[in-house]
Amino acid sequence: MTDETMQYVFADAQLRHDPKFFLASGVISENEEIPARADILAKGAEQAGLTRVSPEDQGLGVISHCHTPEYLQFLKNIYRRWSRKPGAPKEVIPNIHPQRRDFGYPAAADGQVGYHTADTSAPIWEHTWESAYWSAQTAAHAALLVNGGADSTYALCRPPGHHAMRDIAGGFCYLNNAGVAAEVLRQQNERVAILDIDVHHGNGTQDIFYERSDVLTVSLHADPVRFYPFFWGHADERGEGPGQGYNLNLPLARRTPDTEYLQALDQALDRIKAFAPGALVLALGLDSFEGDPFQGLGISTAGFARIASAVARLGLPTVLVQEGGYICPELGDNLTSFLTGFQNERR
Repeated sequence: MTDETMQYVFADAQLRHDPKFFLASGVISENEEIPARADILAKGAEQAGLTRVSPEDQGLGVISHCHTPEYLQFLKNIYRRWSRKPGAPKEVIPNIHPQRRDFGYPAAADGQVGYHTADTSAPIWEHTWESAYWSAQTAAHAALLVNGGADSTYALCRPPGHHAMRDIAGGFCYLNNAGVAAEVLRQQNERVAILDIDVHHGNGTQDIFYERSDVLTVSLHADPVRFYPFFWGHADERGEGPGQGYNLNLPLARRTPDTEYLQALDQALDRIKAFAPGALVLALGLDSFEGDPFQGLGISTAGFARIASAVARLGLPTVLVQEGGYICPELGDNLTSFLTGFQNERR
């Protein structure tokens, strides 16, 4: 139990990434992951009584635990290289994807873009690296606050991160913020759990920790048999090698409402209790909301408070890392509901 006021971490540089391109089911539309999301979420956090702090720069070291140096070099430099091409569009978007990766690394920018991006929903433009870098630093700083004794901290990470694999961007994500937070928590904890409640499976987080036994990954999400990311997130994915049995996926039927969701959440929390971690990262996706533009699950605004209370009862030091949750009239209220429910349970 604690009476301390939860803080939220955010850097203004995270607003500079402003993607335009989005292609889904063959239809080009406006990108849902826009800077206004962060403004709405910040107001939602403040409505719940949180106070803002700015992250300090911990350098690339906290990020490189999760991503290859080859990928980080690509992500930092590709916009400049892309822009040299005559007639290059304003955003870096792949036009080819390899069907195998057991070959030499391409030298051409086009080849590297295809190699390092899973889909067309992670366009890279002039300020993408800067914003993604500070989003990861936000997660790292929040974890450092918990390492320093804070009961829990909210990292307002934007752009989000849970689809970012070790060397692949995708699904609006470039750097895996939840993974970064987990690695920082690992500095003081033998075992750390990541619980992902985004409507989409956190395939990037799973990829990073799939062969490890020191970080348990658990995800509740819309069944990928008919929902993004399609190729990951199925119940039979349990980890490999030393990580076998350290990954749990709980795919849910489309439009699953509060009551059934909470029943599945009990399974997730039981697995976390069995792992007995020293700290928790909660990948907080608000896009499981019944009115979210992606329409995957059916959680109500009040339901987020119930989910938060259940997670808070674990009693673990917790970093809440923002993932999805897209603009709709209730977005800020959903975050306020979650954070209020979490804090009330902890008091």
